[in-house]
Amino acid sequence: MNWLDQIVGWVSPEAGYKREAYRRALEVERNYDAAGHDRLNANWRVFNESGEMTDRYSRDTVRARARDLERNSDIMNSVTGAYKRNVFGAGYRLRANSGEDNLDHELERLWKIWCKKQNCDVTGTQSFNAMMRMAIRRKKIDGGIILLKRYTSGGLIPFKLQALEVDELDLSAMTTHKKENKVVGGIEYNPYNRPVGYYIKQYSIDGFTEKNPIYIEAKEVIFFYTKTRPSQIREMSDMSQTISRIRDANEFMRAVSVKERILACLSVFIERELPPAGGGPGRGISAAGAGGEQYNYQGKTLTPGMIQYLNQGDKVQAVVPSGQATDATAYLKQEIRLVGAGQGLSYETTSRDMSESNYSSARQGMIEDDLTYVDDKDQLMEVMDEIYETFVISLVLAGKVEILDFWSKKEIYMEHTWIQAPKRWIDPLKEANANKTALNTGQKTWGDLASENGKDWKEQIDEMAEILEYGSSKGIDMGGVIFGKNGTSAADKNAATEKG
Repeated sequence: MNWLDQIVGWVSPEAGYKREAYRRALEVERNYDAAGHDRLNANWRVFNESGEMTDRYSRDTVRARARDLERNSDIMNSVTGAYKRNVFGAGYRLRANSGEDNLDHELERLWKIWCKKQNCDVTGTQSFNAMMRMAIRRKKIDGGIILLKRYTSGGLIPFKLQALEVDELDLSAMTTHKKENKVVGGIEYNPYNRPVGYYIKQYSIDGFTEKNPIYIEAKEVIFFYTKTRPSQIREMSDMSQTISRIRDANEFMRAVSVKERILACLSVFIERELPPAGGGPGRGISAAGAGGEQYNYQGKTLTPGMIQYLNQGDKVQAVVPSGQATDATAYLKQEIRLVGAGQGLSYETTSRDMSESNYSSARQGMIEDDLTYVDDKDQLMEVMDEIYETFVISLVLAGKVEILDFWSKKEIYMEHTWIQAPKRWIDPLKEANANKTALNTGQKTWGDLASENGKDWKEQIDEMAEILEYGSSKGIDMGGVIFGKNGTSAADKNAATEKG
């Protein structure tokens, strides 16, 4: 602010304020085109708000529209299906790493039993894998899903899971358990915006009569959603950026379908210059050629092979819609590309159309897509980690496993890793050669290769040794090397046997 501005501000504060406001506006527009208010940006009016304020008034509408597309759009299901296949796929295998082999095998065995639907789901309708796949789908469509830890009788152990939709949060709840806390969107937060409890709606068995909500402490709740801003405290549909484009593609294809159906209708219109016998002035033509009934075309539709008589003096004007099916294909491809880009996916993954790809482009697309799935995989494994840790604690409390120093070394006994089931490659030979080179040059270890194939490296070695030893005992060379007690390999032993 120069001396003239200071004088103007002293004489007239309002005029001084306006001068300063105009100066700042001009500086912004001069430095950043994106902040300009010229003709091209005249209707672009936006405001800065917190994450919750931005999402609150749009959350329910976006979720409802995403669910509508989930029910009616093939493109929407293509995107969600890609995430479900690649984020969870055929599932994850537990590898317990407590350091005690017998205990690890027992934990893995009990985990496999617990993952059955009658043991892990409080409703007894979904296995653990099915619940995780549903969680991924609901996160993409609804923005999130709530998993409650329930302790009931029956099953392997009292611990079970209950899946709830985000709609179950009671938005009318206002009661806090501590004066300094606050309730927003059905969730109670402490002064640091950390969830401390959830208010869950309750319904009678008919699904209509609402009862008083129940309060569940945050330690018994797993809220699976993506947080994109520090001020965001609740979910927003992951599809919010692309649902408008998906709907545009659906509406466009509906219009194209109607056009093509009209063009496919072969219709005949019969026009008569003179009225039939017995017809007076102003009387129309009947379908039978007599009777003088006037035709009414209101609400008429085209059907294949339709034959229609016209009123006297009527003319037929053919309507031929412009545009060809090739134009629709190009437009739809572009829309699907943009939908995929908005979700971080390649066109091939979103459309399942591989006609324009080769090995290199398909491989590069898979690599980029895998990087997109990493965020959801990390979040999902955090959810699975918490579930597994609760599972181990429940095993100890239920007496299913006996660990004397468990509570003093709890973190050690709950140590574990997840091994995802492998995916098939485009060219197995090229992938095998690449893995061989990476193994020989030290870029990958045997454990890395086994993990990529969805196996535990120790178990894989034991399995290979068992197969090779059995083949050697039958006099069959399985292509591997097994050294006996005297240091000779199976191949040497077979060769010596043949010479003898």
